[in-house]
Amino acid sequence: MTGSTPRKYVLDTNCFVDASRDPDARVAFDTFCAQAAPGLHLSAVVAAELRAGTGQDSSTLERVVLGPYVRRGRVIPPSSKAWAALGRTLATLVRREGLVLAEVRRSFVFDILIAYSCREVGAVLVSANKRDLARISRVFTFEFVAPYPTLS
Repeated sequence: MTGSTPRKYVLDTNCFVDASRDPDARVAFDTFCAQAAPGLHLSAVVAAELRAGTGQDSSTLERVVLGPYVRRGRVIPPSSKAWAALGRTLATLVRREGLVLAEVRRSFVFDILIAYSCREVGAVLVSANKRDLARISRVFTFEFVAPYPTLS
């Protein structure tokens, strides 16, 4: 990509989890990451979810998975605007769709933060969670695709 800025992509937590559990998913994950590397970023929310999932032994996660993003300055934290959008999005879904806040999954809340953070930096969210992301996109626009888009 001579002279142009590479497209930004953010992988959702499910991409990392699927790649760690399924050899075929791992191949697709690795291939996409190699192609998207110049524009690949990590959501700080995804990093937190991955850390929570590893329990006590997170040294490999920190060194191999998260470290390269941190060293390159490619971690996207949720801004104060993203936190505000989280509240507005939940309130809108309560009003429009009858969402019951007490029943909202933590992962759905995190998806809102990730989606808005991607919107702010112009990144495409890569996720297998099409249903929840489609629901969020009815409240605010952002780009998302299923794993793994073909890059030209």
